[in-house]
Amino acid sequence: MRATLNAIADELRRLKAGGVKDVVVSGETMVALRNAVEARTPKTQPEQPQVAPAPVVYSQLRQPAARHTAPKKAEPKLPPPPAVTLPEGDKKTRWDALLNMVTTNPVCLERVRPGKKVVLGVGNLDAKIFFCGEAPGAEEETKGEPFVGPAGQLLTKMIQAMGVKREDVYIGNIMNWRPDLPTPPGREQIGNRPPTEEEMLYCMPYLRAQLEVVNPELIVALGATAAKALLGFDSFTTLGSIRGQWKEFEGKPLMVTYHPSFILRTPTNRTKRTVWEDFLKVMEKANMPITDKQRGYFLGK
Repeated sequence: MRATLNAIADELRRLKAGGVKDVVVSGETMVALRNAVEARTPKTQPEQPQVAPAPVVYSQLRQPAARHTAPKKAEPKLPPPPAVTLPEGDKKTRWDALLNMVTTNPVCLERVRPGKKVVLGVGNLDAKIFFCGEAPGAEEETKGEPFVGPAGQLLTKMIQAMGVKREDVYIGNIMNWRPDLPTPPGREQIGNRPPTEEEMLYCMPYLRAQLEVVNPELIVALGATAAKALLGFDSFTTLGSIRGQWKEFEGKPLMVTYHPSFILRTPTNRTKRTVWEDFLKVMEKANMPITDKQRGYFLGK
């Protein structure tokens, strides 16, 4: 009998080494094994009638069960996007009303960290060019103005290279608050994350209202997130596949280019030239004068 049991154990070890995790053993076989073992064991209790149990799975071949962890708490769903109706009046009156709507919106306020600000676009309300980015970052939510951090400072230089001032254009974002990341209480958030489709859809009515007020001749989408919000979330796979092409958003010509942070990550003349060529197309579309010097920017190695 001992040889039989040893053979069974060896076979189980062989199956386990071969990747077998479960072995089904019939009830009759379990009874036979139990009887064989009990026959070699002194009985201290009266013999009980044996009933064939249901088939069982030999569990010793299983891997240890994975620990059960508490399910992650689902993020609260946003309400439907707000309906934005601007009052009658001049551009300043309508923009001021829009600013009040955004900065008092309870959904926006709920998602802004203590001491930070909801962000609306800034610039010339009669601007020809409307630059549209993704979302506020650390510096933007502190000041309450888009594109004031390192990427914004680079954008300002690029606008100046076009021959105009930052105050001559309008600069906004898809989002009116900085998308949050898990951060310990009392600590500053480090890093940024792209907004979700739901977050962008909630804020889009405010972007459309800004476009309604400014009524620019054309729009420049800075980065993939802004481009997808304006063109459709499934409109393209990579930004490079549509960069430098004229698209359209609600009847306005739309130029898609890289975000200034793209240049900050790879500050080569080749990278700068790639974006600058898109800016030259914007200048041509807006009938802005272009000098030979401007046409030759970043052509050197």
